[in-house]
Amino acid sequence: MRRLAAISGATAGSTRLWMGQTHVAPATRSSDHHHGASETAIYVVSGTPAFVFLEDAEEVRIEAGPGDYIYVPPYVPHREENPDPSQEAVVVIARNTQEAIVVNLPGLAG
Repeated sequence: MRRLAAISGATAGSTRLWMGQTHVAPATRSSDHHHGASETAIYVVSGTPAFVFLEDAEEVRIEAGPGDYIYVPPYVPHREENPDPSQEAVVVIARNTQEAIVVNLPGLAG
C-alpha cells in the first residue's frame, strides 16, 4: 500500500488531522490490525476494496466501491483487501492523529 499525505503537519501545519490518499495494489490484503485510539474515515475513489471486521465472532466483509464511505472506530481490529486481480484501489483516508498507528494482530480476534 502506498500512502500520499495531502493534509498533515508537514504539508499544512495541521496538528490533529491527517488526510491523504492510499493506493492498494491488485490482489493484496493488509495484515489484521487496529489503529489504536485513532479514528479513521475512508472514501473510495476507485476500485473495489473490501474491509473485514469481526461481529459476534464472525467475519463481516464490507464490499466497497467508488463513492462509498467507511468508518473505522478506535481499537477495532480489521483488515483491508483489494480482491481485484488487475485494478488498484484508491481511497482517501482521514484520521484524527498525525501518527500512522498500526498495531498488527495475529488475527481479527486479537
